[in-house]
Amino acid sequence: MTSTSSKQSRVSFASLTENNLGTVRKLNSVLFPIKYSEKFYQDILAPEVEDFCKLVYYNDIPVGTISCRFENKDDQKVLYLMTMGILAPYRSRGLGSKALEQVLTAAASHKSKVDKVYLHVQVSNDDAKRFYEVNGFVQSSVHEGYYKKITPADAWVLEKQVN
Repeated sequence: MTSTSSKQSRVSFASLTENNLGTVRKLNSVLFPIKYSEKFYQDILAPEVEDFCKLVYYNDIPVGTISCRFENKDDQKVLYLMTMGILAPYRSRGLGSKALEQVLTAAASHKSKVDKVYLHVQVSNDDAKRFYEVNGFVQSSVHEGYYKKITPADAWVLEKQVN
């Protein structure tokens, strides 16, 4: 047991379960301008994505989420990063980078060999684009009209090869 007098901040990750899915829903409703479907929430509970869908805790407080799914694209096994967000008061503490690193490490060591990770970022979200670029992602294209119910509707597609 660590001493409580230490001021070291603790970052931890929890796998998603039926018991913490409500927390994920609440965080997503605050973090993202999109309402996710019931299928989305059932899919992120699937055992095969357990290493890629996490709740992010800061000193035992749930402050963010990350969720991914597998896809086959051009004969490659790819990981699609569907959502990643950290509550505003907890940003710039390295939490997003740690969550992303956790997923990239899992992808690199995954038994079914992931070739690359990709994601969409709304073209108005320069901060998110910069975050992913600092973490080794590169813009591969612009997906016009990607978002159906928010403006701007276009999204940058960012990707990173997995070693």
